[in-house]
Amino acid sequence: MKVAISGATGFVGSHLQKKYTDFMIIDRDDSVDIIYKKLEGVDVVINLAGAPIIKRWSDPYKQVLVSSRLDSTKKIVQAVNQSDVKHFISTSAIGIYPDNVRCDETCSVLGNDFLANLSSNWEAEANACTKATTILRFGVVLGLEGGALKQMLTPFKMGVGGIIGDGKMVSSWIDIEDLMRIYDFVIEKQLEGTFNATAPNPVSNHVFTKALGKALNRLTILPLPILALKLMYGEASTVLTGSKEVIPQALLDAGFSFKYPTIDASFTHLIENK
Repeated sequence: MKVAISGATGFVGSHLQKKYTDFMIIDRDDSVDIIYKKLEGVDVVINLAGAPIIKRWSDPYKQVLVSSRLDSTKKIVQAVNQSDVKHFISTSAIGIYPDNVRCDETCSVLGNDFLANLSSNWEAEANACTKATTILRFGVVLGLEGGALKQMLTPFKMGVGGIIGDGKMVSSWIDIEDLMRIYDFVIEKQLEGTFNATAPNPVSNHVFTKALGKALNRLTILPLPILALKLMYGEASTVLTGSKEVIPQALLDAGFSFKYPTIDASFTHLIENK
């Protein structure tokens, strides 16, 4: 099986390159014609295109976030529709859901902030694909090589990691190894539709923080005020302070079994066993 990957240099993309060794990289600046030529002999296209979300959202950077997702996806879909590709797997985010609402894929109420609207529009571009299409809504992807966990490790190892605010906001997460297994599962089962790529046991920020401190054998006594995050990231701080309780019901119904269903199991795998 040959795979084409956009956003291949990112955290998730680098893992996919190791997993699927017969791959082609789609660059953000590629034209539709160039992408179409790259898709010769490709069976599956995995779309991860998108500028980093954890960065202060100035108006110009918001345009970068939009264009890097919507414009790139539109070009890829146009090329895929003309090609012999069998399966298109695109990315979205659980930021599409509202805060403080327990949601699975049937949740009819979506968020109404910048990230939710961006995710919704991103999915609309992906769903213009005429081939078998799957959308994976990522939770917080946990791995040592990148993403949120890598940024957390240094302060936690120094003993200055702590809960955010009152620690009550819920975090929906996924171990990077389980995420790779989800790609295998979706491809092998030829699943179409929208799936939450999150572990089945979301946790409060308090539980997440204490579990990470335990895995690192470090104290977690210094809380991080929400105001400090707002000063650092502005509107983008909502990514860190939002409360998303998301359940991967569609994957569970399809028969997927998580190797790391709990946060303790994931941190043991990622940190203690290393």
